[in-house]
Amino acid sequence: MTTDRAATNAAFRAIAIVRGKDLGIRIGFGAFIGMIGWVLAPGPVAPLWFAAVVAGQVIDHAISAPLRRAGASAVSPPHAVALATSMTLNACLYSSLAVFLWFQGTAVGMAFALLSLCGSLINNALQMAQTPRGLIYVIGPPGLYIVALPLITGLTSPAPDAVQMALISTGGGVYILHTLMAVKRIWTTSRQTDAAIEAAQKANAAKSDFLATISHEIRTPMNAVVAAGELLRRTDLTEEQAGHVDMLGNASEVLLGLLNDVLDLSRIESGKLEVELAPFDLTEKLAAAANLWRTKAAGGVTLTFEPAGVPARIMTDPLRFQQIVSNLLSNATKFTASGQITVRAGRFGMDDPILWIEVEDSGAGMDAETCDRIFSSFEQGSTGVTRVHGGTGLGLAISRRLAQLMGGSLTVRSQVGQGSVFRFEIPLMLAEAAPVAAHEPGEDWSGTGVRVLLAEDHPVNQRIVRMMLEPFGAAVTIAANGAEAVELAGNRAFDVILMDMQMPVMGGVEAAALIRRAGPNAATPILALTANALAEHRAEWAGVGVEVFITKPVEMQVLLDHVAAAVAAPVVAGDRLTA
Repeated sequence: MTTDRAATNAAFRAIAIVRGKDLGIRIGFGAFIGMIGWVLAPGPVAPLWFAAVVAGQVIDHAISAPLRRAGASAVSPPHAVALATSMTLNACLYSSLAVFLWFQGTAVGMAFALLSLCGSLINNALQMAQTPRGLIYVIGPPGLYIVALPLITGLTSPAPDAVQMALISTGGGVYILHTLMAVKRIWTTSRQTDAAIEAAQKANAAKSDFLATISHEIRTPMNAVVAAGELLRRTDLTEEQAGHVDMLGNASEVLLGLLNDVLDLSRIESGKLEVELAPFDLTEKLAAAANLWRTKAAGGVTLTFEPAGVPARIMTDPLRFQQIVSNLLSNATKFTASGQITVRAGRFGMDDPILWIEVEDSGAGMDAETCDRIFSSFEQGSTGVTRVHGGTGLGLAISRRLAQLMGGSLTVRSQVGQGSVFRFEIPLMLAEAAPVAAHEPGEDWSGTGVRVLLAEDHPVNQRIVRMMLEPFGAAVTIAANGAEAVELAGNRAFDVILMDMQMPVMGGVEAAALIRRAGPNAATPILALTANALAEHRAEWAGVGVEVFITKPVEMQVLLDHVAAAVAAPVVAGDRLTA
């Protein structure tokens, strides 16, 4: 009941607003009709009619005025009836001059009467198109006149031409009414479509928020699982214990891969995933990928890498490039029980050179229908694939969309029983030779005397970071939230600050901005150490001068490398590190 009343209030307020806006148009149109009417039928009728129209419009304006006020929220039933009655009577009055001209009996007068009624009908329909509740009040009288006047003439006059005019005019009136109703239906459908689009946009935003939350909530405990397994692997283990740790690591890797696939697909579909350009060593990255998947291939499978005249360094998105190649190799190792997997690379074209990567396997192969289907989200070769090999069926779908975002393509050639060849092509952009690399920090890094401020609210993650850094000599100070981090950073200097994003009391982005303003750590490197992994989160960090972005779950070597690099080359005010 409350919802219906609110809808009625909103409808009548919308009608009142439209009536207020279009007052001048109605009076101007009335003046035009009155002037033509006076020319066709000189005398006091047309001027008196126009005076009555102006008076009626002023009364209508006064009745609707309270509903146009900003604070108006309720419409009493008497007020609603008064407004509806005023609109109907004004429509009758507005059309009454046409009745007078019609019964004057001249052909010109009758023609203008019909013309003015049609104009009034169309004008009223357009003015009230967005307020269908008020449409009937303003189009009813002129529509009734259009149908009734010719019928009355036809019934009262036996002349054949009068009957014909009656039939034609009646058909025209019905057609106009039909057209106006069609306009109303189109408008209603448009409103429904707009509402559906708005609902879909809200649902998509809600999905993005949900995925961001799920990502954070899963990555936080995953950080403990992955880090604990890595720390265990670095201790003295029996062969059986090492096997258990390997199983833990493999399961963590699979779970994290599934999480990343779902997030990547969501970001691609919402248009929030962007590719970046950075130089990297092509052959080194391809060889590393081949070496990694060589160890994961089945025992009877040989995996080789055959570069063919490719440049040493190229410019594209290294992370997405590696993701595509890794997905193709993962797919090949899943479906090749014995035989050969070959990774090839080459280039073609002179003016617009293209880099191509092919991953060929001697696996089961696919028919043409399956080749078309495997690039769709959540699709795999057959219903038994998931049970045998696992996975969500997102890897190839994501890889093709990433290739397209990078300006390239991903295709497949395959025959049942003869294996498959996946071909990845992107525009080739050469990069300059890499500068002579300084010594990269590794497990021999000494963090003796390095002062680290860790802003992290999760006790397990606090312990993990300490266990990763303190054995190397670093002194780790813990802040349980952003406010504590700001307070500690304001009292003493640190060499590096590790900042979580989502914390109670004060978040990491706000805390980083406050630390950057002034104090002993205004120029101290701040590294984002967070489970919030979406692009919009990176943008928030970049807005406060933090561009080293370490995503949970944290790999120990990655953390050591970033901390060592930050300490070796600290930022100065206004500078930024690049991950």
